[in-house]
Formats: sequence, structure tokens, C-alpha cells
Amino acid sequence: MTVKDIVNAIEEVAPPAYQESYDNSGLLIGNYNQEVTGVLLTVDVIPDIIEEAVEKNCNLIISHHPIIFFGLKRITGSNYIEKSIIKAIENKISIYCGHTSLDVAYNGVNYHLAKKIDLKNIQVLHPIQDSLFKIVTFVPQSHSEKVRQALFEAGAGKIGNYDSCSYCISGTGTFRGNDNANPFVGEIGKIHLEEEIRIETIFPKHLKNRIIKSLLESHPYEEPAYDIFQLSNTHKNMGLGVVGTLETEQEELTFLNKIKNTFNCSCIRHTKLLGKKIKKVAICGGSGSELLKDAIIAGGDIFITADFKYHQFFDAEDKLIIADIGHYESEQFTKEIFYDILTKNFSNFAVHFSKINTNPINYL
Repeated sequence: MTVKDIVNAIEEVAPPAYQESYDNSGLLIGNYNQEVTGVLLTVDVIPDIIEEAVEKNCNLIISHHPIIFFGLKRITGSNYIEKSIIKAIENKISIYCGHTSLDVAYNGVNYHLAKKIDLKNIQVLHPIQDSLFKIVTFVPQSHSEKVRQALFEAGAGKIGNYDSCSYCISGTGTFRGNDNANPFVGEIGKIHLEEEIRIETIFPKHLKNRIIKSLLESHPYEEPAYDIFQLSNTHKNMGLGVVGTLETEQEELTFLNKIKNTFNCSCIRHTKLLGKKIKKVAICGGSGSELLKDAIIAGGDIFITADFKYHQFFDAEDKLIIADIGHYESEQFTKEIFYDILTKNFSNFAVHFSKINTNPINYL
């Protein structure tokens, strides 16, 4: 089992194409072809984590937060980042980070958080845009089903809770091959008319190369004609934060205490209680203050996230409760997502949860 095998499994769930522009997800240290002896899962990478990996014979660390976030001009061991990098390289330890790509993924960070507090009817709070494409191609009637199924198997045609979605129109295609052609139908030098099916279906941007490859391999023509269009539709299954409903309404204080226990919070910073019961809940792991308006528009009774600044608490304007549970606290369960991916796909190496609490914030 190589690092590349594991990276491929993770990126099937959380494609790096969807990470935020400021982010640095992916394999940051190491060799894709290195054989894996064991994996250590953590939220952050610090020197103690590298030492723990060595002790447990893990030569791959998977973390949520990137150890290299900004550009480095020198690596001299002057801070925890440089020390971690040096120690990892010395011990031939690879480091993979899946940050905002896992945040926006379907069944990623925020879906996992929602399930922790038993939310139902879960929907994305802030869907991503400009991530969907449409492919249009023209296939002889005899091969239309084969090509359509190949596109579906490559990941095209998924809309919300539906798959195998396409639209097909019958028409007549024309072409004429030159002396170098090897046409599937028709004769060289003569214009040929062929009854064809126009097939159109959508796909997410990270599958573009796979979709084209599948089309070319399944299409009978020597030179298949196809068009690809970028769509402005939102991708309703992917994005930042989620919103869902509780099975039964809960008193505000009761629900806040449930959050505190579930996320093992030393404290929760929150706006004033509004004297109404909690039914609809918005949640975003990590720094989610920019999604406050989305939470209000969605009709949330409470918005659970982290890293609100003092003046931002005023922006709730008594429309909902802001519950700031802490950055680490809201992302601590990312390790469980990685664990589920790895144990589902592989069984021939050890996967360990780090026993080190990397939260740099303490409460008195």
C-alpha cells in the first residue's frame, strides 16, 4: 500500500479541486510511491505528533490543518512548523492535509458534525458555485446507450439525490473523411449522413479528465464531437456549513449544554438567549463567521461555529443565537472521517488516532 493509494481514496471523497483559494490541502511532505507502514490521524501537525508517529511506526500522518500554509523561504528549525518539517523528513514521514476540500465535501466535516448532534434533513448552508460542467456529445443510435452508461460510470449525471440524469435528442449528423481517415461509418471522400443521438449530462469539475477519457474510450467514432460548458448552477451537495433540524424542539440552555458535552468544550461563547426553543440548527466547523447571514436566511435558531470576533456577535441582531464553541473543538472529529475512509478501503496496515491534544488554546 503506497501513499498514492491512500491519497486517491481520500481525494475521491474530498477532491482538492474544491479547496479554497487561500488553502494548501494535499500531500505536503513525502513521496507518493512510499509504502505505508502505518497512519497517524491528527487535527494539527506539531513536533510531538512527529515523535508519536515514529513511536507507532507510522510513516504517514494525515491531518486536517496544513502544516505548510504560507510560503517558506528557509527551513532552519526556528519555529514549530520548521521543526516539524525537519523531523518528518529525517524520519521519512509523509504528511497529507485535507483542509477546506474536506470542509466542502459531501459527507465531509460539516455533515459529520451535524450527525454528532442528531440533525435531520441536512442541507448545505453555503453551496459552492461554478463547479458544475455540462458535456454534450453526438453518438450513432447503435452506441448511444453504451456511451451514456460509460459517462454515468465515470461520475456524470448526478443531481442531488438522483443519478443517471441526461437528456437525449435524435438528429442527423454529417461528416466527410479525407484520405487519412478511418471512419466507423460512411465512405472516405463522401459526405455521410448518420442518425445520431445528442446526449447531454452534467458532471463536477474535478471529474473533467475522467469524463473525457470515458467518452473517447466508449465512443465508436475515430473523432468524436463533444462540447463542454461551465455552468453557473450551485452544487447543492457541496459547500461550507450545513443546516438541519432536530427531531424534537429543545430548550436553549438544554441544547447549549448538549453541544458543550458533545464537543467537550471548556466553555461556549454565545449571544443572549432569545426565549424560544431550538429546532433548526446551522453549523460550520472552523472559522465560520462569514456564514452568519446564510444561517439567518436559512431560518436557523442557532449557529454553531468558531472564531467570532467581539463586534461580529452584534450581527446576530436577536435573529438567532451564535454559539462559538472553539476552533479545535469544532474540527476535532475530522480524524474520524479519515479513519472511516481508510478502514473502508484498506485493511492491511494500522490506523491510529493521535493521543495528543494539539489545541493551542487553554481555558482557566
